[in-house]
Amino acid sequence: MSDRPTYVERRVTVHADPLELAAALIASAAHTTYALYERHGEWSAALGAAYEIVVDRDDVLVSSAAGAQRIEGVDLASMLDNAIASVPLRGFRAYGTASFELAYRYHGLSGNPAKESLLHLCVPESEIRLREGTALVRALTLAEVERLVGLVNRLDAAAVRDGAGAEMPPRATGDIVDLGTGSAKYKQLVALATQDIAAHGLDKVIASRRVPIACPIDLVASYVAGRRRNNPARSFLVKRGDLQFAGFSPETVLEVSSDGTVTTQPLAGTRALVENDAENHGLRSELLRDTKELAEHALSVRLAFEELAHVCTAGSVAVTDFMSVSPRGTVQHLASRLSGTLDENKSAWNAFQALFPGVTASGVPKREALEWIRNHEPHRRGLYAGAMMFIDDDGAMDAALILRTVFQYGGDAWLQAGAGIVAQSTPDREFEETSEKLLCVARDLVPRNPSTARVRHAESR
Repeated sequence: MSDRPTYVERRVTVHADPLELAAALIASAAHTTYALYERHGEWSAALGAAYEIVVDRDDVLVSSAAGAQRIEGVDLASMLDNAIASVPLRGFRAYGTASFELAYRYHGLSGNPAKESLLHLCVPESEIRLREGTALVRALTLAEVERLVGLVNRLDAAAVRDGAGAEMPPRATGDIVDLGTGSAKYKQLVALATQDIAAHGLDKVIASRRVPIACPIDLVASYVAGRRRNNPARSFLVKRGDLQFAGFSPETVLEVSSDGTVTTQPLAGTRALVENDAENHGLRSELLRDTKELAEHALSVRLAFEELAHVCTAGSVAVTDFMSVSPRGTVQHLASRLSGTLDENKSAWNAFQALFPGVTASGVPKREALEWIRNHEPHRRGLYAGAMMFIDDDGAMDAALILRTVFQYGGDAWLQAGAGIVAQSTPDREFEETSEKLLCVARDLVPRNPSTARVRHAESR
């Protein structure tokens, strides 16, 4: 449909750090919906929603100011392809989220309320893509592009002027996060998982725990503080109505290029990452020799290979990197990368369905792990261990695991982390691993009303 309208674009030179400028843009946004997504040195700020695509237990809906339409298709992947094709724009990028429970629909499991949003994508009204030295401003009207160019220029000048003397806001003050919360219950959950694995219903399952935050958080400031000290595969900052979250994802669920190359990056196997290089080297060596961690990782790679093979051309799937050690914030992981060529009869949505949720956030076999999580974890996961993603109208897709993330909804704020449980797991070590992961985010939380100064570390009790 070459007659579809497209975005008006202007490229401008900027001088501020792209992280600082992106945060300033988000802080200045009056929109109730925005998404900031960092990938390969580019921060993309998507503002407002011209079109929305929503998947619930039964339907796929596309809505705009003109109304909503129900999308048909032979399966969910084709319905999502049709939904993307129905958007009457060219050159758009839709940003959004998939909740963990979308996997229940994929695998035919019960447990989803009728109208709960399982996947939510927004085609933005305007978009600003920031890299070192340049900003690409995109909007649906020339007037809005000119307004945003002016805003970018003002914020850039202010960031350059104020940057040298700017101070970080006070971080997590007072006992706002107790990383030891729920230790006894979590260890019981791990023990139960190892019993079920011994009974041969599972090979591996990721058991998670939620930790409340005692006061409202400044999400933008927390995102900037956390991003300065983390080196994530992807980072993101999102607001949708009363829901806000900011995170530093250690891995991608999948990456699909416009030419059909599909890549996934399972991480499994963890040790702490500390400030002492010699200690880190020792922990790295320990990780590479730990038979439990090696077995857990190998299980994850095997399943990722099988899932890719379902949607890629025969013989094209390969492990391109195996068991490297990847530093991510306060932890280091065993990391592998696999890639293949998407079958010509498949789309990015078929690949997403094959790989979602990430094996490193669910388990092996995946369907049995999903059932175990649904039956034994005390909370529905929602966005935790789901995906933050975008899809372009040319079929390219990028989806990151929503891990290492702070969530805020209404008056509640929380963190969540899990560990991969296999037959050799011990409750004490798996609890310790979740605490190491939680610290990636907890150490940089900025209270909305700073008045105290400490994050409590995990204690066994």
